[in-house]
Amino acid sequence: MSNDRSISVILIDNHPLVLEGLRAILETYDHIRVVGTSAAVPQGLEIAVVERPDIVLLDINMPQINGIDAIELFKNAVPSTRVLMLSMHDSREYISASVVRGASGYILKDVPNEEIVTAIETVAAGDTYFSTGVSDVLLQRKQKGENEPLPITPREREILTLLAAGHSNRDIAGLLDLSIATIETHRKTIKRKLGLSTTAELTRIAIEHGLVRAN
Repeated sequence: MSNDRSISVILIDNHPLVLEGLRAILETYDHIRVVGTSAAVPQGLEIAVVERPDIVLLDINMPQINGIDAIELFKNAVPSTRVLMLSMHDSREYISASVVRGASGYILKDVPNEEIVTAIETVAAGDTYFSTGVSDVLLQRKQKGENEPLPITPREREILTLLAAGHSNRDIAGLLDLSIATIETHRKTIKRKLGLSTTAELTRIAIEHGLVRAN
């Protein structure tokens, strides 16, 4: 991502040392602005509504409202903000749940500082980012047939890419100038054709076929 404009970020984690450490790291980068920090989701949401940041960097284990449940709250309150999960958990359940709720990326807390910055840049640019350990869990590629072309139309492929990037039916309808009902019909058709039942599975397929980026 070009550094021509700054990326505004809110940090939400219930560990003060983590918050201060992340702030200190990110503030060494000229193109990243930390516009707020919070140790709880409700306060973080209030800051986000005022600041309307590009990125919310969000932990999962939070008091009051956990990070996974908070994803939808942020997407509803500040639709232009993208949520990037930063967690110590590499559980498939946590990762899949985050993707289903609309997170644009998921990175582990033990990744190098440079990777956190790369994830922020990538997600702010409208792409998705999963750190290496997360990708290993999420993909679990089939031994056979993983490179076979997807049996979907170009329009369905376009919609699958947008879904996997974390866009809602409403977002996609606006981007493609289609009705929300049409997008929902396409979503159901894609799932039926691919034999899938969840959005997390759609995202996994999209990553496997190179439609969205997993790092």
